[in-house]
Amino acid sequence: MRIALFEPEIAGNVGAVLRLCACMGAGVDLIEPLGFQWNDRRVRRTAMDYIDHVAVTRHADFAAFRATIGPARLVLFTTRAAHSAYEFTYRADDVLLFGKESAGVPAAIADACDARVRIPMRPQVRSMNLATSAALALGEGLRQTATLPQ
Repeated sequence: MRIALFEPEIAGNVGAVLRLCACMGAGVDLIEPLGFQWNDRRVRRTAMDYIDHVAVTRHADFAAFRATIGPARLVLFTTRAAHSAYEFTYRADDVLLFGKESAGVPAAIADACDARVRIPMRPQVRSMNLATSAALALGEGLRQTATLPQ
């Protein structure tokens, strides 16, 4: 299982996702452009030395990313989905896609995904932090596929 971030804007969120994936054994795909300099010290500060324990692949754009994932299913996490991420059946080779912090993904990107799910939350709030959402999603996906680290 992998986490893909579409045009992430906040270095600290990317660092936290890198650390999450290092701990859980998942790879990370970063779909450019990024909203910060890749060598930004905030990424390393948040990811700490965990950054050395995660496979990170950068892609020039969505088309380049999509061309590399082969037959893996692309699962978009969006507040606009009707189906709960907890009622969805994950596969071990799924790629879990998250949009940019300020705007999610454009409609054309959402349409290119194989599935769309949402993390249930109270109606009084708009969305969760990107890294928090990725942690909930990856944890559920790994739990369902019996691939949680021991």
